[in-house]
Amino acid sequence: MALRVLIVDDHASFRRLARLLLIASGFEVVGEAPDGRSALAEAERLRPDAVLLDVMLPDRCGAEVARDLAVLPAPPRVVMTSSRSESDFGELFEWPAGSTFIAKHELSGAALAGLLARP
Repeated sequence: MALRVLIVDDHASFRRLARLLLIASGFEVVGEAPDGRSALAEAERLRPDAVLLDVMLPDRCGAEVARDLAVLPAPPRVVMTSSRSESDFGELFEWPAGSTFIAKHELSGAALAGLLARP
């Protein structure tokens, strides 16, 4: 059974590209959201296995959204993403517990599967 993914990013072009890439790699993309508010609503409605979540959203920080996702009755795995590399955020940025990170330019089906396979 394919992993069900919700893509959250404020750039429609990235959502489109990620959707095509993930579907071609065997994932089921169950939905998309352009901001934190709609991400939470869609996650509650769709109950994805994983959320590919942009770090910087127009209405909220992606880390805040990830923390809210973690308290849902069936919390999805969260993979944070950004056009910047993880090291650009420095030690002051604290990733939400249980989340992982991938830079947008490194996104592939295999990379996402590897991140989701981690405990």
